[in-house]
Amino acid sequence: MSQGTHRQIDPASELVPDTVHPAGAAAYLRSTTEVRGRARALLGRARRGESQWFTIGDDTAMENTARTVAEVTRDRYTWGPIPYHSRWRHFEAGGVNRLKELDALLGPDVHERERARARIDLVLVSVLLDAGAGPTWHYIESSNGQRFSRSEGLGVASFHAFTSGLFSSDPTHPLRADAAGLRGLVTDRLGDAFQVSASNPLVGLSGRAMLLRRLGEALAAQPEVFGEEGRPGGLFDALLGPYGPAVPPTAEVTAHEILTLLLDTLSGIWPAANAVDSIAADGSDMPGGIASGDPAFALGDCWRHSAVTGPGLTNGWMPFHKLSQWLTYSLLEPFEWAGVRVSGLDQLTGLPEYRNGGLFIDSGMIVPRSPALLERHWKVHDEFIVEWRALTVALLDEVAERVRHVLDRGINELPLACVLEGGTWAAGRALAQRLRDGSPPLHIESDGTVF
Repeated sequence: MSQGTHRQIDPASELVPDTVHPAGAAAYLRSTTEVRGRARALLGRARRGESQWFTIGDDTAMENTARTVAEVTRDRYTWGPIPYHSRWRHFEAGGVNRLKELDALLGPDVHERERARARIDLVLVSVLLDAGAGPTWHYIESSNGQRFSRSEGLGVASFHAFTSGLFSSDPTHPLRADAAGLRGLVTDRLGDAFQVSASNPLVGLSGRAMLLRRLGEALAAQPEVFGEEGRPGGLFDALLGPYGPAVPPTAEVTAHEILTLLLDTLSGIWPAANAVDSIAADGSDMPGGIASGDPAFALGDCWRHSAVTGPGLTNGWMPFHKLSQWLTYSLLEPFEWAGVRVSGLDQLTGLPEYRNGGLFIDSGMIVPRSPALLERHWKVHDEFIVEWRALTVALLDEVAERVRHVLDRGINELPLACVLEGGTWAAGRALAQRLRDGSPPLHIESDGTVF
């Protein structure tokens, strides 16, 4: 594997970067070790009764939750193996093999490395468009008349937007995304591709378009990773090195290496207000800081919580990197299909979004201290939401162990990526459908870049 110029943070390492300075603090917060460790600390605190927001269900509630997830997993994957939780499952919506459709459009003579680049182009853009769609939006696939909503609808819509060339600047090469095509993306054109109208509104449309334009800027600014054309698929070459069209038979990367490269290169596309600055969580000045909002030190999906502790400028920050991890899960298959072994899958954490998090609220594992908290409208940065998401991350690890026990599977047979798919996400959706016609248990104002 080619490390390039991007520093890899080993999640198993005890080495602490220079967290007194913004660059070191940002790197430290980009490790899933910190996501897990800080989430588990907040879970332990809640179990001790010290949280102002939540109490945690007992062992009976955990066992019932695990059995619910196991039952859903058996129902969904009775006969076949359980795949990874990834965007590719949404590309299979309605029983249509859209990967096969993409490969047919690419043609039989495309070499494996270019095929991998195209798949990465597609899935990266699609994942960035995969925030909550809202309860009324839907997409109708013209080729078969099927109607899709929520994540499946966003996946199918983004697939057809990609194959139509919406994200490419070159009409003669529509099956790709590149910096110029993304930077020039017009919100109305994205809305048209997603069939948005007054009667079919999509939550956060302008935020999604802005995110893709910022992606284009980031790709153009880093040709050493994404090539002169600025393609997301350049990640493949950056991680594997310039071996030509063929992929070496011994090629291997770790899941965390994929995530680290994503966070090192693309953290600047997220809302820049979340940046390491010169103020510690307790309000004291820290040396070597920078002005808040500098995209060079943007943290993205990382939020303040008063009870979170850590060294230097990392104090008070609770990292999640949910969309970046969702993207990493969704990149596992394009790498593996190209003949690359991806190891260390369980270095990644569970995804703290409204299906997994909703599962724990609806199953009685995460209990708000007042029912009124479920009726309020929250923002992503509110401590109530930050803590709920952290508890979700920690509880997903615990419930995964119980699910493996119920299904009599080992961790190699059923890594977290498969428990999520089997799994917790589907069980959260099923409970929400049963209790509230599919709506999540919490009201969160979203700009389309986190939820």
